[in-house]
Amino acid sequence: MILTQNVAWGHMDSFGHVNNVVYFHYFENARVEWLTRVGWFALKETNGMGPIVASTAAKFRKPLTYPDRIHIGVKVTEILTDRVTVEHVLVSEKWDAVAAEGPAVVVNYDYRAGAKAGLPGELLAAIRSSS
Repeated sequence: MILTQNVAWGHMDSFGHVNNVVYFHYFENARVEWLTRVGWFALKETNGMGPIVASTAAKFRKPLTYPDRIHIGVKVTEILTDRVTVEHVLVSEKWDAVAAEGPAVVVNYDYRAGAKAGLPGELLAAIRSSS
């Protein structure tokens, strides 16, 4: 899945490039779109379970600046019984290259019990078909 968006002027910091924290927002924007498409957010309404990020990281390859258009990809790289690992890749049109990349581990969390939970079968099927 790929999400496309523009770099906003306000994303830049006093050094004249997009602040490193904002890259994580870009990753999050694409990941939230993917989570919505596979139906993970809908689970919270039906059974109290939903996604929670256990860890994330980034390798910064190129500095982003305004104006630019970016494409953020999300791809599942590992599926376990209670979690998935996704890889984010952020491509800059201005650079015509990868500007950042990094993984996130997303755990299925039972918000009622306050503990991780196994991935339901229908969610697993949707995740597998999104890969």
